[in-house]
Amino acid sequence: MLCLAASLDQNVVRRVYKCETIEKARVFDSYGKTDAAFDCDIRDDHLNQQFDKRLNALASAGGDLLYGGLKGIEKESLRISADGSLSMLDHPIGLGSAMTNRYITTDFSEALLEFVTPAFETTWEALHCVCDIHQFTYSQLGEEMLWPASMPCRIPEEDKIPLARYGSSNVGQMKTIYRRGLGYRYGRQMQSIAGVHFNYSVPEKFWEAYRSMLGDKSALNDFKSEHYLGLIRNFKRVGWLTLYLFGGSPALCKSFAGGEASAMKSLSDDTYFEPFGTSLRMSDLGYSNQNQSRINISLNSLSEYVRDLTEAINTREPSYEEIGVKVDGEYRQLNANLLQIENEFYSLVRPKRVALSGERPTAALERGGIEYVEIRSLDINLFDPCGINQNAMRFMEALLIFCLLADSPKLSDDELQEIANNQTGTAKFGRDPDFRLIRGGKKVSISEWGHEIIDGVLAVAAELDRHDNNDSYSEAARLMQDLIDQPDATPSARIIAEIRQANTSFFGFALSMAQSHRDYFASITQPDDASNERLRREARESLQRQQEIEAADVIGLDEYLQQYFA
Repeated sequence: MLCLAASLDQNVVRRVYKCETIEKARVFDSYGKTDAAFDCDIRDDHLNQQFDKRLNALASAGGDLLYGGLKGIEKESLRISADGSLSMLDHPIGLGSAMTNRYITTDFSEALLEFVTPAFETTWEALHCVCDIHQFTYSQLGEEMLWPASMPCRIPEEDKIPLARYGSSNVGQMKTIYRRGLGYRYGRQMQSIAGVHFNYSVPEKFWEAYRSMLGDKSALNDFKSEHYLGLIRNFKRVGWLTLYLFGGSPALCKSFAGGEASAMKSLSDDTYFEPFGTSLRMSDLGYSNQNQSRINISLNSLSEYVRDLTEAINTREPSYEEIGVKVDGEYRQLNANLLQIENEFYSLVRPKRVALSGERPTAALERGGIEYVEIRSLDINLFDPCGINQNAMRFMEALLIFCLLADSPKLSDDELQEIANNQTGTAKFGRDPDFRLIRGGKKVSISEWGHEIIDGVLAVAAELDRHDNNDSYSEAARLMQDLIDQPDATPSARIIAEIRQANTSFFGFALSMAQSHRDYFASITQPDDASNERLRREARESLQRQQEIEAADVIGLDEYLQQYFA
């Protein structure tokens, strides 16, 4: 994420829109809001033994040590034609180069846009940046629109889904080959699923104070990495909660699933769904597929993480060897290993560091340690034009700080299996009142465990709110707490209810929302001249940068790939 190395001019984001989805004070009507108070004092001792002590010590130290962590958003959206079908057009030239534009790129498909914000200290700034990018993009789309849901639109057959293209340079061709390999390995339809990534790093001022508080004598980068990994392990433990709260993919077009989802129920003639599903995107139908589930990457230390990831990149996989690497002069994949490159490893959360030019992610982590975490479990909020809002970001920030300060034992094989089962179960059955999670070998309800987690999140939120002398973080946490007791108010439940009420299909409902979002971005205050010019200039300059990269190549693709993997 380049976000942590850059920041937009603050003037870009200091505008006020007339839409409640990005209103600064109270932003969460789309998720259902009540005034219910919270009264759960039960804590999960597994995570919270030292949590209160650490949070109180940080609060007593003063200086708002937890406030001002950097937040960045990566939001994917499929381009669609006016009738809702997947766009077959090239990446719009007005958006610049998909390879080198810092704010607007593509993911798997030429039609799958990805918006990348810089990192900001406030959720208000991050949301405005996302909105600016949406508005600028719509100015370049003509009659096309952005699909508002995580699960794809009326999707064509596998071989008709266009791969993203990045020009003739060696690095550009490598990016396309990588995506071609993903298509062979997992299917192009699955790779067309979209989501929102939340990137977060705690404030730099926090680390020295926290290390001193714990009496730790290790090098600061090692200390950061150790505790970021603790955060990641805890987020793995409680990550099912984000699927329940933010899951927005309980239904899908039958054109997407083919025969693979035939065991699911039909919501309409062309819609499959899980009646109590939250995030089919994160189920075994989507990213938690069997190929990936066989790859075990340790999160118990940074050296183990790098070791296991490197081993997966260098271990041959017989089923991928059958695909072939270079067949009839064309690369089908970068290699026949378990993972082509590091980014192929899917997870709810990843440790990250901004890499230098040409540097591999594992090498960046070895060089400088963990710099931030990338949360990948958020579905697009179909009810919000930007796909995410401030309360979601505020809750995620407070949740991640809770995960950082709570006890974080090493993960055992048994616990990893529980985590996998909890994730898949919540994704498919999370709103079922009879569904139970497994914790320490015992069954526990989403309500019981969820309230325990949010109790800790509320304590963090109160500390974050002290800086601005308001209750915006606490309000966000209380809104999520309400959803624990009101599963019918969750985004996933609302999607199914709205489809039924309109007597339509998932496709019809999502298409109407796409039209509504397009009209919303056309109706609100346009970005100021400085913001618009910044995005236009970035588009122009990105095209020039791509040309310079292409002109600088002095070796062929085969040699380039050999050197890269050497």
